[in-house]
Amino acid sequence: MRSAKIGYLSRLYFMKKRIIITASVFGVLAVIAGAFGAHALAGVLSPQNLQIWHTGVEYQFYHIAALGLLSTLTRYRIKIIFHCYYLFTLGIILFSGSLYLLSCSTLIDISWLQTLGAITPIGGLLLIAGWVTLGIAALKIEYK
Repeated sequence: MRSAKIGYLSRLYFMKKRIIITASVFGVLAVIAGAFGAHALAGVLSPQNLQIWHTGVEYQFYHIAALGLLSTLTRYRIKIIFHCYYLFTLGIILFSGSLYLLSCSTLIDISWLQTLGAITPIGGLLLIAGWVTLGIAALKIEYK
């Protein structure tokens, strides 16, 4: 029984570590993407495409903060927190990632990139589901 509890706790600590590392990696990438957009892409992309790029960076930062908040909730040991982590992570990749590629589609001249426009709303839905899941997690937490 004791070893099972220790195994469970080590999985929780591993998950907290994973959430923080994921947030850190996404944070580094968001800063790089923001700087790249402001300096390297400013004279190359149209104002509309530059705004699309900026939206990707902005939403990535919002959800990095959400991951940071989520990492503080792992101590409550409820499984839904792990689902929230995966929703936010995949949502960031699909939403912001597709916006980055869409904004540069004319620049890199790959015609099929325009079809990524259908992926952006899926990423957005995953981000929304992450927030809903975070709210449900908060309702399930038993504060002592």
